[in-house]
This record gives sequence, structure tokens and C-alpha cells, in this order.
Amino acid sequence: MLTQTTTRVLGPGDLDAALAVLGREPVENAFVTSRVQVAGLDPWRLGGEMWGYYADGELRSLCYAGANLVPVCAPPDAVRAFADRARRTGRRCSSIVGPAEATSLLWRLLEPSWGPAREVRAHQPLMVTEQPSADVRPDPLVRRIRKDEMDLIMPACVAMFTEEVGVSPLAGDGGLLYQARVAELVGSGRSFARVEDGKVVFKAEIGAATPAACQIQGVWVAPEFRGRGHSETGMAAVVEYALRDVAPVVSLYVNDYNTAARAAYRRVGFREVGAFMSVLF
Repeated sequence: MLTQTTTRVLGPGDLDAALAVLGREPVENAFVTSRVQVAGLDPWRLGGEMWGYYADGELRSLCYAGANLVPVCAPPDAVRAFADRARRTGRRCSSIVGPAEATSLLWRLLEPSWGPAREVRAHQPLMVTEQPSADVRPDPLVRRIRKDEMDLIMPACVAMFTEEVGVSPLAGDGGLLYQARVAELVGSGRSFARVEDGKVVFKAEIGAATPAACQIQGVWVAPEFRGRGHSETGMAAVVEYALRDVAPVVSLYVNDYNTAARAAYRRVGFREVGAFMSVLF
């Protein structure tokens, strides 16, 4: 039996169908879901297009095409369709990121025309927890960053981003977009830090947030304070905030080669449930 398939850019009228697809995997889709729940499917508000893959008239898969290219609930046939569209439009994103299997195929199809990548992180364990840590006492000094503390938190955010990604977020537009994103997280009460003598010792943010799941990002300890357990006690504190105020499931993904961080997250109570992949340009 032949199956009729097509892809197209979704619009506001497709919102309910898109949310139904996103709801199939609430943890791994938290980033895209959080954007859609806030901005809808209007490309200007969303910060990119949402591509839909249809089979026999039913919306089956999505691909967010903005600063990141993110396949959503995409089996191989949908990935191939998204790769065809991505080749036609040309690369506009700074990364491809998503569930490892779909992202790996997407990159294999795009690499001949989009490559080479600056870096490929092929296996990034996706970890989750649904309860406060049973073994690590939360750091009582970790707190929400206030709106008047942007000058305090920004240098730590820039240091974390540069260390993690390998390029400064201040390049290009002078950091205006990055500063706006940090300000958004601070303003929404999702930026946390331990501060001593006016210096950030530990920091992390709850980046993506939906009623079903949230995702911690930007975990960083100042170099001179590393090796003292701040990542564990700090994360235990952020997990408590997240479970109490944001969502019943807390997730994160981490580079597989960062064995120290993976061990710390396991001690806090996270367990691995899948894997992401990132391609950085």
C-alpha cells in the first residue's frame, strides 16, 4: 500500500496537532514544547519555522528550524523529508540537536552539503529525576538570581558558554541575543546561583519548562571552587526548586566524555533514559 507523504511549514492553525506530536515524548521534546507553548507557531514569535511531516494526511513528525535544527518524533522517513527541505533552504542554524538516532541520520544526510561541522557530540546521555536527592543535601546558599543582578550573573554565563561550546556568546552581535536570553531566564525566576563575596561560585538555569517536564542547563562551577562538591549540592538545590515550582520531571543532557559530571548527577539522583546528539557549526 502506498503512503502519501508531504512536508510543509506549519502555521497557527496547526497548533493543536503540533502539541499532540510534542506530547508523545514530553521529556526529550521539552525544549521545543516550551517554545511552542509560549510563542505558538507563528515564525516571527517562535524564532524559526516549524516543519511538519504528514503521512496519509496526518501530522506525524516535526522539525524546529531556528537557531537550532531539532527533529521531533521523527522516524527515518520523516528525517529524510526534513533533510531534503533543509538542503533546499540552506543552513541557517548554528547547531543540529535532538534525539541521537534521528539527529545522527539527519546529519549523515546533510553533511555532504552542510559540512564540515566544527564539532560533533554523537552521544549525550539524557538524564531525569522525579524526586529530590536522597543522598545529597541541597546547598542552602543556592538561590534565585534577582533582576538587578544581571551584572553579577552575566560573566559566569559567558564563561560557562565559552567553556562548553568553544566559542564566546559575545561574538557576532556583541552578545545582545545571549544577554536577552539570560535576562529572560532571570526574569522568569529560572536562574540560580551560589554567590560568595560578590562572586558566582555555582550556577545553573532551568532552561526549557513545560507543565510536564523541565530541563536544567548551564551548570557551571567557578574554576577555583571545583572539586569541593558544589556541583552536587548546587544541583540538588536546583532540582528541589524545579520539582516544587516548575514540573514533576527534571531532565538534563550531558556530554558522554564528562564522566565527572555524569557521576555527580547520578549521586544527586538522575538516571539515564536516552541520548541526545549535537552538531555544532
